[in-house]
Amino acid sequence: MRAVKVFFSILFLAILASNVRSISHWTESRGVYDDICYLRQAHLFQRFGWQGFDTSLARETDGYLVGKLRSISYPNWSDTTRAPCHTETADGRKSVMTPPPGTGFVLALFPEGFQVVPLYALANVIIAAFALYGVWRARESASLALAAVFGALSIYFMINPTKASYSMAPTMVVCALIALFTARLFVGESRRLLVIAVIGVLLGLSASFRIANVVLTAGYFLFFGLSFLIRRNRESFVSGLALGLAFLVGLLPVLAANLVNSGNPLVSAYGGQDTAAPHLDPAVLRAYLSDTQFPLVVIACAWTALLWRFATQAGVRQLTLLVAGNLALNLAFFATHPVFTQYYVIPIAMLSLWTLLFATILSRSPAASSARYEPDGPQPAEMLSRSPR
Repeated sequence: MRAVKVFFSILFLAILASNVRSISHWTESRGVYDDICYLRQAHLFQRFGWQGFDTSLARETDGYLVGKLRSISYPNWSDTTRAPCHTETADGRKSVMTPPPGTGFVLALFPEGFQVVPLYALANVIIAAFALYGVWRARESASLALAAVFGALSIYFMINPTKASYSMAPTMVVCALIALFTARLFVGESRRLLVIAVIGVLLGLSASFRIANVVLTAGYFLFFGLSFLIRRNRESFVSGLALGLAFLVGLLPVLAANLVNSGNPLVSAYGGQDTAAPHLDPAVLRAYLSDTQFPLVVIACAWTALLWRFATQAGVRQLTLLVAGNLALNLAFFATHPVFTQYYVIPIAMLSLWTLLFATILSRSPAASSARYEPDGPQPAEMLSRSPR
């Protein structure tokens, strides 16, 4: 198996090199309106430090936004009040940006004018490292094959569809991180509260990159909530409380940005279609069915069912319940959201697939096979048949 692992490691590095070469030719003026807002947020952080949370157009005194709009030939480039992804606050006193601050913050870590290329290159390297970890951790032919195929695809996905939005690069990284900690939580991890807290913080931080990433938490809260309702013990209560508090800590940048820009930490600057009531639109459903996202969702669903069927550890079966619930809730949200894009479902698909891969690999290692897992939450049979005590 070592020779096979070496072969796929070389393949991963070749795909990574190809990606980085392609990324090195990218331009930051590609005509995508959302790009301007992410870059302006980065500019504000570099110019004002932590005060960059304030995205009011009143602070646009150096002509940065006008220059960016003009570079993409925006029709109303000279009128910043009509800039894309900006909206007036409810009281009409100022115009602010709608995206959360996380993507702009990570872009601000790199020199202005050369931010997108290093961000994507670094994200690609991190995802390749996760793929290599999966291959070298695999101990069986089947798990090695899964790690090899998914690893290659995950690196490729860092170009398409990840390039569609700057927010997707950090999102893909944080999804892989959450997946690894989730798998470790359910496969014999002894420091459960610490791992749960890390997962909660990462889930909260993910919303700083894309506000829709907050839906990634749905399955986690459902699982830990049901665990407490069924078991009604101290362990399940503390686990759920740790997840919730850690999630709030991770969400602090979003809450701070909302407070500064809209005056209320629980009110974002989004409006229009993004805040429309959920409803089923046949055109949106058809778009998802004909997009690359659909096969990924099908694979995630099938893998979840197979892992449930053949798992030999109670913890792994519990993990499949969490993944299944998260998939169902996220798909329900985006299926009833009135807007379609080629990357909306990618975060939940990649979070699910990475989680399933790591669970498959870790549960088949010698250490996991000999470990006795004592979950705080309900056993699968309890989830289906036990009544609350």
